[in-house]
This record gives sequence, C-alpha cells and structure tokens, in this order.
Amino acid sequence: MRKLLSLAVVLLLGVSTLFAQTHLVKGRILDGDGKPVDGATVRVKKGNAATAADAQGNFKIEAKAGDVLVISAVNFGTKEVKLGNETDVAVTLARQSSQLDEVVVTAMGIRRSRNALPYAAQEVGGDEVSKTRNSNFVDGLSGKVAGLQITQPTALGASTNVVLRGIKSISQSNQALFVVDGVPFDNTSSASGGQRAGRGGYDYGSNAADLNPDDIASISVLKGAAASALYGSRAANGVILITTKKAKRGLGVTVNAGVNVGSYDKSTFVKYQHEYGANYGSGPEIGGAYPYGYGSPDGNFLYAPLPQFGQNSPQLIVPTTEDASYGAKFNPNLLVYQWDAFANYPGNPNYGKPTPWVAAKNDPSTFFVNPVSYNTSVYIDGGGENGSFKLGYTRTSDNGILPNSNITKNMFNFGATHNLTKDLTVGGTINYSEISGLGRYGTGYTSNNIMSNFRQWWEMNVDIKQQKAAYFNSGGKNVTWNMTDPVNGNTNPIYWDNVYFVRYQNYEQDSRQRVFGNAYINYTPSKSITLLGRVSMDTYNSLQEERDAIGSVNVPFYSRNNINYKEINYDFLATYNKDLSTNFNFKALVGANLRQDTYSSIFASTNGGLNLPNFYALSNSVNPINAPVEALLEKEVGGVFAGATLTYKDMLTLDGTVRRDQSSTLPAGNNAYTYPAISGSWAFYKMIDNAPWLSFGKVRLNYAEVGNDAPYHSVLNTYTINSPFNGNALVSLPTVNNNPNLKPERTKSFETGLEMAFFKNRLGFDFTYFTSKTFDLITQVNTSGATGYLSQYVNFGSIQNNGIELSINGTPIRTRNFSWDINVNWSKINNKVLSLFNNQKNQVLQSYQGGVSVNATVGQPFGTIQGNDFVYTNGQRTVGSNGYYLKDNKTTDIIGNATPNWTGGINNSFHYKSFTLSFLIDMRQGGSVFSLDTYYGFATGLYDITAGLNDLGNPSRNSLANGGGIILKGVTADGKPNTKRVDNSGNGYGLYGYYRNPARAFVYDASFVKLRELNISYSLPQKAVEKMKPIKGIDFAIVGRNLWIISKNVPYADPEDGLGAGNAQGYQSGSYPAVRNIGFNVKFKF
Repeated sequence: MRKLLSLAVVLLLGVSTLFAQTHLVKGRILDGDGKPVDGATVRVKKGNAATAADAQGNFKIEAKAGDVLVISAVNFGTKEVKLGNETDVAVTLARQSSQLDEVVVTAMGIRRSRNALPYAAQEVGGDEVSKTRNSNFVDGLSGKVAGLQITQPTALGASTNVVLRGIKSISQSNQALFVVDGVPFDNTSSASGGQRAGRGGYDYGSNAADLNPDDIASISVLKGAAASALYGSRAANGVILITTKKAKRGLGVTVNAGVNVGSYDKSTFVKYQHEYGANYGSGPEIGGAYPYGYGSPDGNFLYAPLPQFGQNSPQLIVPTTEDASYGAKFNPNLLVYQWDAFANYPGNPNYGKPTPWVAAKNDPSTFFVNPVSYNTSVYIDGGGENGSFKLGYTRTSDNGILPNSNITKNMFNFGATHNLTKDLTVGGTINYSEISGLGRYGTGYTSNNIMSNFRQWWEMNVDIKQQKAAYFNSGGKNVTWNMTDPVNGNTNPIYWDNVYFVRYQNYEQDSRQRVFGNAYINYTPSKSITLLGRVSMDTYNSLQEERDAIGSVNVPFYSRNNINYKEINYDFLATYNKDLSTNFNFKALVGANLRQDTYSSIFASTNGGLNLPNFYALSNSVNPINAPVEALLEKEVGGVFAGATLTYKDMLTLDGTVRRDQSSTLPAGNNAYTYPAISGSWAFYKMIDNAPWLSFGKVRLNYAEVGNDAPYHSVLNTYTINSPFNGNALVSLPTVNNNPNLKPERTKSFETGLEMAFFKNRLGFDFTYFTSKTFDLITQVNTSGATGYLSQYVNFGSIQNNGIELSINGTPIRTRNFSWDINVNWSKINNKVLSLFNNQKNQVLQSYQGGVSVNATVGQPFGTIQGNDFVYTNGQRTVGSNGYYLKDNKTTDIIGNATPNWTGGINNSFHYKSFTLSFLIDMRQGGSVFSLDTYYGFATGLYDITAGLNDLGNPSRNSLANGGGIILKGVTADGKPNTKRVDNSGNGYGLYGYYRNPARAFVYDASFVKLRELNISYSLPQKAVEKMKPIKGIDFAIVGRNLWIISKNVPYADPEDGLGAGNAQGYQSGSYPAVRNIGFNVKFKF
C-alpha cells in the first residue's frame, strides 16, 4: 500500500502546473475529405518535443524555424513539414493502410523508423481491437497479425490461447508476453489440472482481459527473438506491446456507450432426431419377445402396476434411468407414464397421469437465452506545455447464453506527466480493475456442464420448459427427469440433475481486484542522451468459490481458492542518439531490470457434504475439513542489457543487442545465461531513381538467441504437509522429483524478410521466413514408482519451428469521397518435435476420456492426437464378417494433430464520406479436434445422423426384417465392397458411437472460415457538429462479431472450442455453442 500511495503522489504532482503557457507553433491536421484527424502524432524530427492533435485536429508544439515536423496517424500516411518563420501550419494526411506507418514502437518502448527496423513487427491500431466492443481485447487481434494464432473458446469469459510462431516449449507456457507501457502484464489463465484434463471445473479466463480496450492506442506485435530479446527470458514466445492513449492538448471528454445482443449459432449445436425416445434399445427379438428389454411387449418401457395412481395392472413407464434416445418410436396414440407423472410439485398438470408418447416440443436448444451485454466508458484528458493527464472509467456487463451467468468489469485508469524542467519529466499511470463473475460455465465431462447432458446423455421425450417449471414451481428443488426409481418412490437423480438446478444452485462465483501501473523519471542531459528510471507494479488478488447444493447427484460441497500475485519491476534505461555525420547515425542503449514475482494461494474445501442447505462456508462441513492446500512461489530475475544501432543514410542499418539474466528458479552455476542478437536491414528503394512506381523496399536479416528459466520450485525437493493423524503432524515426499542440475531452455532463431510498397503506397507486402530451434527443454517425465516419485524434472530434447509470414495491404480505390482498403495476413508454420528424453519417441502431454491423448511425438508436429484407429484395406475402412468396422486395438495410433497447417485473415474497409464499412474474414486450415460429444452422443441416439431413412427408403432403426439397418461404407478383408446390412436399433449402442467405432471416427478437421467482425459506422459531419457546442464529434456504429461460420468441418460444434488456453489443444467435451453478437454503439466527443 505504501508503494501505491507513493505512486499516486507522483502522478498527482504531475497535474499541478499542467497549463503553463509558452510560444508555440499551432496547426490543424485534416484528412483528404477535410475532416479532422483525431489523435494524430506530431513530433520534432531529431528532437524530443512531441504532442497529439485533439478531436478537432488542432495541435500546438514548441519548435523553431528550420525544424521538421513529422505528422503521422494510424491508417494514414506520414508527412514531414519543414518550418520557416510561420506560427500556423495546415497539414493534410492521406489515408492508407497502417502497415506502412513510418514509425514503429519496439522493445523498451523505443520508436524506430521503419526504414531502420531490422526485424518483423506488425502494428494494430487500438480502434481495431475495440470497435466491436468485445470486453477481451485479445480476441480482437484474431486474423490481423501474420504468425499470431488466437484461439477463442465459446464459453463466457473463457481464456484465449495466444501463440506466436508456433509451440516452442513442451511443458512451459507458450503464451506471448504482454507489455503495457513498458510494464510486463501477467496473462496467466487460472484453471485446475482437472479442468485442463477435461474432468470438470471452470475456466476463469485470461488475465489480459483486465486491460481496458478503450485505453489502447496501438499494439505492436514483436514476433521473433531479435525483436523481443531485450525483455529477457519471459519474452521467448514473442511480445505483444501495448501503448495506451496519451493525453492531448487542452481538455477533452469522450463518452462511449453500447449494447450487444447475442444468440447461439445453431450450426455449432446438436441437430437432434425427433423420432425416438428414452432407452438404449430393446435388446434382440427372440421368439417374438424381448427378454433383455424392460418388460413391455416391445421391450422399450418398464411394465409395472402403479397402485399409487390407482393402476393395479401393468402400465407403460419410461425408464428414467436410461439417459439415451434409442427407445421406442414416438406415437401420439400411445399413453406412457413419464418422469413428470412422478414429480409432485405445485402446478404440475401431468402428476399421476400418462401422457402421449411424443417428442418434446422444447428440446435442449430452447434452453439458451439471448444475452444482452452493456458497455460504457468515459475518458477525460487534458494538457499544456508542462504536462498532461488522462482519467478513464469503463464498465462492461456481459451476460451469457446460459441462465444465471454474468461477468461484470469496472476499470479505472489514470495517467499524468509533468515537465519539471525542459530536460526533466516525471509521470506514470495507475490502473484499477475489478472483475466479478457469476455462473461461469462448467467445462469438460461433469454433471455441472449441462452440455454433457445436451450433447451426450439425454432423452428426446424430455421437455426443457417442463424441467424449468419443475425447478421454479417446486421452490428450487432438484426435480429431474433422470430419476433413480420413480415406480418405487425414489425420485432422486441417479446421474443428472435438473439443468436449472445446476445453473441456479451448483454455480460458481469469482472476483478479482487488480492494480497495475508505473512511475518514471526521464532526464535528458543533452540532445543525445536520455536517462529513464522506472518502477512498475502489477498485483491482483482473486477469490474463486465453487459449490454443489444439497440435493445434487454429487456429494454437496463448498470450496474457496484465494490467489494473490504481485510483480514488481525496477528498470533503468540509458539511450544515446547521435548523428556522427551527415550520413551516419549511431544509437546505443544500456539498461538493467530487476523483477520480483510472488504468487501465493490457499485452497480449502468441505469434507463429506454440507450440514445446512444454502449456507456455503467451510464451517458447514459435515466432517472436519482436510488440511488446506497452500502455495508460496517466489522468483527473482535480474538482467542487464545493451544494444547499438548504426544507420547509414537511413538506408543501411546494423543492429546488435545482448542481455544477461540471472534467475532464482535455476540452480547455482546454471542460473545465469546470456543471449545475443544481431540484425541488419537495407532500405534499397532509396538507391533506386527514376522508379516512381516504387514507394518502399527493404530487406532484413537477423539472428538471435533467447533463454527461458525453470518453473517455480523445480530444483530442490520439499516435503508435502498433510492432514494430522491422531494429533500428529504428517509429511510426505512430493510426487515430483525436482532436479538440482536443471539448465535454462534455449532458443536459436534466424529470420529474413522483404518489405515493398508500390504506387505511392497503394500496394505493399511484408514477407518473412523464419526458423527456430528450442533445446534443453524443461519438463516432467514419468519415473519408476520404485523411486518414490511419479515423475521428475529433466532437461531433454528439442523442438523446431520454421515458416513463412505474408502481409499484403492495398488501396484498390481511392477518390475524394470513397476509398477501399484491404489487408491480408497469412502464415504457415511447420513445427516438428526433434528429440525427447532418453531417445523416447513419444511423451504423453495429457490423457483424456474417450481413449485419446495429446502428445509430443518425435518427427511430428507438436500436439499429436493418439488413440485407436480403423483397420484399413487398400486405404479403405475394413468391415468384418459381422458387418461392423474392424478396430485397431492399439491406443497409440496417430489419428490427428492439433496444429493447423496455416492461418490467415482478410480485412476490408470501405470509406464513403462519413460512412465506414469494414469486415474481417478469419481463416484456419488444418489441425484436428477429438469430440467426446459425438463419441458418446452418437452412441446414445440423440443426433440426427442416428435416425432417418436408409438406402431402401425405410427408417434405419427398423429391424432388419422390416427393411431397416445400414450398410457401412468400406470393404471386406478381401478388398471387395461391403454389402452386409447391420442393425441400427440401438442394441450395442448403435452404429455410430464409441461402441462400434474407434476413436479415429470422432476426430475432425478443425479448419474454418469465419466472418469474425463487421462494423458499420457513421461520423456526424463536422459542419453539423460545429453547431452542437460543446460537442466536438458524434460517431454511431453497428457492430457484429462471430456472425457467420462460412465453412467448417467439425459437425455440431465450433472448431475453435476446447478446454481453454494451454499447450494441450485439440479436445472437446461438453462444448458450448458459439455466440453471434450484434450491437449498437455511440461515441460523443466534447
């Protein structure tokens, strides 16, 4: 708290003398249509003075005759204006793609000329990630950066996977580093091991979602090691460098307000059959009867008297324990006692009565609600010659497609700068965010993930609206269709709870409070030297509460997990910038960084159930609670670094950097490591005369090395403290054997690229080839139980990435009133595991339900999906003599791979006067995903594929004698086409599910093409706005996100969905449908 108060004092002092006046050069910046360019940057070339234009395009800056002003803005070209003695200037900027901006923000916040940039970096404007009003700005990067793979699960608030240039580590994080105004920003995803393994739990999202999208000015993506090495070992996976908005001269106020309405995408949910109801099949017919059935004449129903309802003769009763739909064909003339006949709750019209045997009017697709989300933000900024300030507040409230689900965010940000003298500036920022979650979606295979019901285990005679009435009319009791033995009075759930009981009783709650920011002092003792000292902090605490209510099918429980995190960085940076002569410029930097991380958590849960209903506290435990699980993880990393850049005529550039880190998570002797980088570029277009068609041309080449330290507590063994026994303390060895000889992971990378632009920047491209190899990988490997451990940490093996990236930008049409801009991003990454521990050929990363695993396999791309496969004859599936497919009994067949072949995006923007239409097509080709939903759901007869007509035009579920059955496509062992018809009545879990098919049958191509974003905006003409003082601008927008999956191969689901962020991808279980969002937004500028 003392550090926070000190930081706040520094920031507040920065406001004290903001508006001291001096003599300035004034100007106004307009676009080709005469409209002001809000936020354009104005700086003095070869000087330190800089400012930004206000909403009217006006600016003021200290300058003298002979100075050159460099004016630039996102989506506009850069213009240089040489000053004479004038005090007023007018500047017109031409609109063009942002990829051609002349200045790029690079590592340590250093701005570099694109001419002299010797490595790949791509910029995205802040408006590009905020315009669709998505509360998680990371999702807004999808399809907009070549080489950046963004994977967005469909659950509300779920964590986003962010990977740059492929997987580089087998067990450690492959997520890119986020840096906000020079401050490393933690993006940890909080999830249990069980959640990652698909066995239930909740995905609490990515911490990057704590950042306010409305405060982002620009994002620079530093892709390769040469670009990111100055940030140290944590930047081995690339850096996403975020620059927040800076205050403009004068006083300005911006207000944003919007609302979004969502609906589930039907193409990503089950398409049910509505012909058959409850049961797994009647069993085989023998002598005109069904001795293995349920007792009714057709074997599909229970057949028993119901004296409690005055029925002493046998009645047809639905087998409520059977969570499948391979039962009797629906017949409205058949009266059957269903689950609601035994549910005695107020207002139930069917209690004690048989009802017609028909498909439910309201199947599970009617369970979803249309969520409405709101966002509001207020941004105030101001400044004068001696300083500036900004103050912002944003509130978002996102509701989900499931009842009782919401995530609310309140985000505050404040920043200030103050020029103590012309050479000395102090400043900083402080941000506070508060996130509250209620009813996040259960994930994986668990009763609290209602998709396990809807996609895998359900009776098509069960009406969702009746389940809703049963829950609410009973006063919130667990009145479920899946009763244990209703005939004999046991109406408790046997496998599945009422889905409304799950949503309103077995819910989670979470909260996270976060503070991050920095304070700095910047001193310029001469025109050539700048000294920067900075202290930054990122800290948060979160509480995650989970519960199962009394009456649930699971043992009632309550758990709470408290997490606290703090990172403090101390930075010093000295830069030198000197023109050695007319042709040569030399830049140098030296710096140091000290990072201190502290992570602590305490988890506790009730034991044996709850005593009192609706009272969720550890003290309500039936039995004494087990010892809480506590963790304290600390890390300190110190680094020193240096760099030098020599530029000739702003054309030839030679750049070198070196950094040395020392990490506390590595053993003495191996804890210090050095990594160099050397880069060069040649802006050859400057040497070509008489080629007006050539606007820009540059080649670049670089080599770099980076390191990565070890996970927390992986060097020395410590005892695990267990619950006491008879009052005596108990300790045990850990299950993981640590390694006192660990070395850092190392990556060596090479990159070359070509950038060109033509026809006054109307057409351009950026092509990159890169290759990298990571070795001395740190991971856990299984060990013999005789050692007393289950696994141990080791250095082993290597993994390789190489690929190409291509960005194309163009303006096919540009007139006074109309322009069309197009940006294309495409990348192909070839990933290969080169070697593993002790020359093993495979390492299991995660085993999943369904008999599959995700693996690192030598010679294959990372993320092979293994399981059993079909038997093949001449490349075709082999059918056995019984008419069913033959299965390979091995579980180590490679049946897929989670890594895509390539990714891409096409962004189109059309501008007509004050109107703008833009849309983004996001694409991914290749990769695989295993679906546990179809693995089970095809076996239980829910899906349309399991019913319908066969090749004879008869219902496929008819008996073979009645023209039913299916002929499976394939060949017999002798290579001849299969002609044997087999039963599809559900006996043996049908033809399509797991019982008759190997895991390979449920692996799908995860390719997709999506209309990711759509934006239609209108800016009120300036002439109209000028009559509405004090309003300076009004913008209206209709926004849409995830509106259309144009193409996909995964049936009944979104190919992107999975279990959240992490290395093990390619598995779906209880997948939620995608959500289409469309909204309206209005922005006022004052």
